[in-house]
Amino acid sequence: MINMFVQGALISGGLIIAIGAQNAFILRQGLLGQKVLYACAVCFVIDAVLITLGVLGVGSILQTSPFFLNSLALLGAIFLYWYGGNSFFRAYKGNSHLHVEQGTKNEQPVAKLMLTTLAITLLNPHVYLDTLVIIGGIGGTLDNVEKRWFLLGSVMASFVWFFGLGYASKKLIPLFESSKTWVVLDILIGLVMTWIATSLAVFVYQSLIA
Repeated sequence: MINMFVQGALISGGLIIAIGAQNAFILRQGLLGQKVLYACAVCFVIDAVLITLGVLGVGSILQTSPFFLNSLALLGAIFLYWYGGNSFFRAYKGNSHLHVEQGTKNEQPVAKLMLTTLAITLLNPHVYLDTLVIIGGIGGTLDNVEKRWFLLGSVMASFVWFFGLGYASKKLIPLFESSKTWVVLDILIGLVMTWIATSLAVFVYQSLIA
């Protein structure tokens, strides 16, 4: 059954590691050292729940509701355009910087941080596609014993990635003490968010004209 564990970890890891809204957000929180645990925990818990639901067969329900998918995609596009716009604005101002000794200043309240993390995660249909449809679809072909090992590997990969990204990013602190590096990061985040938002908008458009 170890091969099922490895298969689940590889498939889940391959989907999660792809640069996306969650990863960009976790990276920024990790570099700032601001409530990294909360951000990582929210992303992991949601991911684990969705993967579990997908492997248990709930993912098939999502595929039968185009209206739900289109509504979710539209909301996600609006939110990610807004978030990406804020990133571009920070890059334009060029006043982002990192002082390790001042890491507690200008932190978001826990409630606001968690709401932002939830929005970035739940308003992105790609999250549902990866966890419910793709991982769930593969898991659905396995027997009960294989399914449990596959599920364990998938969830473990999610845990290692999110917490690894959040805390390992601290090693990049010396690089990000320069405001110029933050300009590059904010531009990259803005581009990622805008690209994902545009792909969602195109998805809705194509669904409506199909």
